Amino acid sequence: MSQTEAVRSPGGVIVQEGGTGKQAPAPSQPSAKYEDRVKSQKRKDLWNAIWRGSVLPVSILVIWQLLGTFELVSETILPTPVAIVQAFWELLVSGELLGHLEISLWRAAVGFAVGGTLGLLFGLAAGLFRGVEQSVDPSIQMLRTVPHLAVTPLFILWFGFGEFSKILLIAKGAFFPLYVQTFLGIRSVDSKLFDVARVLEFSRLQQVTKLVLPAALPNILLGLRLSIGVAWLGLVVAELMGSSEGVGYLILDARQFSQTAVVFVGIVIFATVGKGSDSLVRLLEKRLLKWRDSYKG
Repeated sequence: MSQTEAVRSPGGVIVQEGGTGKQAPAPSQPSAKYEDRVKSQKRKDLWNAIWRGSVLPVSILVIWQLLGTFELVSETILPTPVAIVQAFWELLVSGELLGHLEISLWRAAVGFAVGGTLGLLFGLAAGLFRGVEQSVDPSIQMLRTVPHLAVTPLFILWFGFGEFSKILLIAKGAFFPLYVQTFLGIRSVDSKLFDVARVLEFSRLQQVTKLVLPAALPNILLGLRLSIGVAWLGLVVAELMGSSEGVGYLILDARQFSQTAVVFVGIVIFATVGKGSDSLVRLLEKRLLKWRDSYKG
């Protein structure tokens, strides 16, 4: 009777039956056709998402244009999309639009950088240290409920109509969402993970960099998205309260001369740039949170 012996080798498993060696095939790799099907399905899903997302806005634009074409709504009250595009092109060609947009982007970037950085640092400190939480969190939560418009006159009295007051107002709006979400993300970390960290003899810095921040990252990125949105809101308030440059000033100036199409141009610019910045953060989320297996609907 022949003996059967299995020997594992780098190429697979060799089965010897009666002195004859037979090599079983190694596990097969995904075929090129399978990879092509996966890529094709991803492209199909992307186009389906673009198509579904464009149905509603395109329908609104068509109905909007028809209302203006048949003069069912006054152009002074609601200019047609074609008139808005014409106003946009005129402002773009003259260079006026790019000048105002550059000033607004600079204000929003500086204000968000100041407020977001402080919000992240204070959120980390309050989340990691109970003493810091007890000292600063009650005051921050109280200030968080104060609306932008309520503090705008105070900022004007203290700092005037200069750039400092505008940047400070934007920073105020960007501070609180990032602070709250960072604090919440840290306090949502499972306490058992800290027990594991103590067993592994992690230092305090290792606990923060290898445990706390990765676990709190979803909340921090959510706070980043919210902070960007509120920063744009603060920019609008700051430029409307008294400015001679910026997209907000462009809207205010157009309102005084009943140039409704220009007002819509400013609104569309704010919406487009805000959506673009939010999409960048969402792309960052997809890259940094690949490990998260969440429900996608």
